[in-house]
Amino acid sequence: MWLFFTLATTLLWGVAELFYKKGSHEEERYGHLRVCILVGAVMGIHAIVTLLTSDITYDPRNLIAYLPVSFCYILSMACSFFGIRFIEESLADPIENTAGAMCSLLCVIFLGERIAPAVWVAIGIMLVGILGVSYTEHKGEGNTSRRQRLGKRLAIIAFAMPFCYAFIDALGSFLDIFFLDMKTSPLIGITEENIELVANISYELTFAICGLLLFLFMKYKGVKFQLSKQKDKMAAAVCETAGQLTYVYAMSGNGAIAAPILSCVCVVSLLLSRIFLKEKLTKRQYLFITIIIAGILMLAVLEGE
Repeated sequence: MWLFFTLATTLLWGVAELFYKKGSHEEERYGHLRVCILVGAVMGIHAIVTLLTSDITYDPRNLIAYLPVSFCYILSMACSFFGIRFIEESLADPIENTAGAMCSLLCVIFLGERIAPAVWVAIGIMLVGILGVSYTEHKGEGNTSRRQRLGKRLAIIAFAMPFCYAFIDALGSFLDIFFLDMKTSPLIGITEENIELVANISYELTFAICGLLLFLFMKYKGVKFQLSKQKDKMAAAVCETAGQLTYVYAMSGNGAIAAPILSCVCVVSLLLSRIFLKEKLTKRQYLFITIIIAGILMLAVLEGE
């Protein structure tokens, strides 16, 4: 069953990326906030259902205890939602998926951990791909068109968003090393069996609270929020949360094999964007994106061993 849940997670998250992009429009000023609101709502519902249907005893103080990690994950997703208003999904997603490599580097820098030479090779491959994508983006027609359309400042900010996502998400994963370790975790009322569930509930409830605050902010600003016009964003939120649910079961089986398969999310996203959104990149961009994906898959396989 773990293989079924692994493949389901990969597909669900790939489809979520497709709907995130499909529901994002450059002219929709608060579009990224609307996505945050809907994701927060769906995650909040899932957290409440989990609390009602499981025998876990949850201490609300964990919302505060886990806040540093939740903040990183939520902020990284907000950066992603903002960026895909202006950047092709097939360009942004591979860059965002380098978060795992950045987390490994943070462990080396701050924890003094040693990583195998092959892992360094995988990180190097990703770095070559990122530098190549950045260079071709800077010199390419797409960037010229984007600058003319958005202005130089906004074009630079938009292209920086996938990198911001990768770094902030990596920081969240780095902090999770401490929060998901029974010896160092500040979470309250946890056991070896429920620590990940407590952390996930805390994250989802925090996202729900952030979504509510953003909704009130938009109401204060007089911005309309018509749910009937947010079908793509809602579909993305549902797929995101459903993928998070199946992810738990996927990793509870054979995590060493599941991790490399899950890293194929960016491949699924790339294919879906090409097929359904008709996104077209230059041959050089596809080449460097392929290099990034190769590095991601190599790193996933090595970490799973």
